[in-house]
Amino acid sequence: MVKFLKPNKVVIILQGRYAGHKAMIMKSFDDGTRDRPYGHCLVAGIMKYPSKVIRKDSTKKTRKKLHVNCFIKLVNYQHLMPMCYTLDVDLKDVATANCL
Repeated sequence: MVKFLKPNKVVIILQGRYAGHKAMIMKSFDDGTRDRPYGHCLVAGIMKYPSKVIRKDSTKKTRKKLHVNCFIKLVNYQHLMPMCYTLDVDLKDVATANCL
């Protein structure tokens, strides 16, 4: 079987708290581990997207609307839907599975 869930691939999370959110695969574990005996991967994504800003908003409200929240999570392969996009960003040194 062809492995198409590779690092830097953009996916949509289908299950759980972050369902419907876009994420990027940072590291994949095809054979699983001792704790998780199924195929899974480490993803980083956007939890809260920036909102639309209008001219009459105050500076405080504009800053709040432009705020972006991120998440890092281990996700089962069956809870991901791959997209056709890949990113050219190297995030291997940013986070590891041990930091969770």
